[in-house]
Amino acid sequence: MNYSITEVQFQLPVGLQPNPAAPEWLSKADNAWQLTATTMVGVQSVPGLVILYGSMVKKKWAVNSAFMALYAFAVVLVCWVLWAHHMSFGDKLCPILGKPGFAVTHKFLLKQYKNGYIPMVDYVYYEFVFAAITVILLGGSLLGRMNFYAWMWFVPLWLTLSYTVGAFSVWGDDGFLENHVIDYAGGYVIHLSSGVAGFTAAYWVGPRQSHDRQHFPPNNIIHMLGGAGFLWMGWTGFNGGSPFSANEIASLAILNTHICTATSLLVWMSLDMVVYKKSSVVGAVQGMITGLVCITPGAGIVEPWAAIIMGVLSGCIPWYTMMVVHRRSAFFQSVDDTLGVFHTHAVAGVLGGLLSGILAQPNLLKMMYPTTNVHDPGLLYSLIEGELNKGLKQMGYQLAGAAFITVWNAVVTSLICILVSRIVDLRMSEEDLEIGDDAVHGEEVYALWGDGERMPGSLGWKIPPTIPSICMRCHGENQ
Repeated sequence: MNYSITEVQFQLPVGLQPNPAAPEWLSKADNAWQLTATTMVGVQSVPGLVILYGSMVKKKWAVNSAFMALYAFAVVLVCWVLWAHHMSFGDKLCPILGKPGFAVTHKFLLKQYKNGYIPMVDYVYYEFVFAAITVILLGGSLLGRMNFYAWMWFVPLWLTLSYTVGAFSVWGDDGFLENHVIDYAGGYVIHLSSGVAGFTAAYWVGPRQSHDRQHFPPNNIIHMLGGAGFLWMGWTGFNGGSPFSANEIASLAILNTHICTATSLLVWMSLDMVVYKKSSVVGAVQGMITGLVCITPGAGIVEPWAAIIMGVLSGCIPWYTMMVVHRRSAFFQSVDDTLGVFHTHAVAGVLGGLLSGILAQPNLLKMMYPTTNVHDPGLLYSLIEGELNKGLKQMGYQLAGAAFITVWNAVVTSLICILVSRIVDLRMSEEDLEIGDDAVHGEEVYALWGDGERMPGSLGWKIPPTIPSICMRCHGENQ
């Protein structure tokens, strides 16, 4: 018997058929990739930056540095679902901020994300890991002297008053820069903001002790490379997950990410070899990071040859600002940016944002932003197509976005540091700075034979807490 096409009913395999937990709008492929990408971004922070920070600092600060990262990851998640997600991506409160609100109900979390075929909970959690890593990156400027109590206050305040503003302004619905600035996965929102805020906070916290600042070797270079590896491989999810779909843009973004990073690492290493006659492992890690940062704002909207150019420039320009300008500038020398976050993130983030404004490919922009035509093509393609005005206008927006993120973070971070300093000392006491981890947490990073033994009758876990200054004031007033 012959059947026409219209008479034949197509039957989906059982595993692809809709059910109460997988409605018709849900793409299981996109959902699976998004959960995978989110996990990879989370791994960049925990354990990635936990290991990197704990290994990249002097031995006596390993525990404190790693724990600052772990604490930030935890507290940002709680703040994110209680109010910060809606402030970053919710209904508009003003041109730079959304209305605070809860993101904890199944009615909200299990509905369809408006720009894809995934549930809203994927979007909430993915944006959380972005927010968390931003704060942790910022913390790299403050290692080796910030009072942990001050850090506990600083993290939720900075997330609420600074990060949410940048995220809503550039990415949120009706943010005043949303339809103008090209920032594919956070060159401005994440890296420029963390670099500027870290440098600003480092100014207010003050420097490490002079001998720490002059001699601050990594305590475990092999572990440092392991943490760097988590960071590099995790960036696959960082840039590959930004389209919220397992599509061509995601694939291109992943390839571009690794091309730019590898190129940047090799350029940085080559400059070290030419100038200092040695290939520094720490320098190679810095070059890796600048490559990852530089490609982030343009990963899915530039071609691979452009990613190579971005890698070359991200390997040499931040190298020059860190290794030459920083050492010659009284301004940079006056601020103790422990891991050079300003150079690896702020400088590389601005560089990536400007290069994205130059090299953004028109067809890729349309694929990434199919519902809007407000992003003009890059300056290079505008010049080729004889529409130079469009490219210049886009470059103007890129510069304006960088200026806004820079100024906002510098001002707000300063105000937060001043506020926190009224509650608790920003900097550890000189005695604690001399001792390090054991004074702050009662724990040391390496317990070799005989290390860590205490006098009989004392319990290692029974550590008297340092009383925050606000509590000390209250206690004094009650005497």
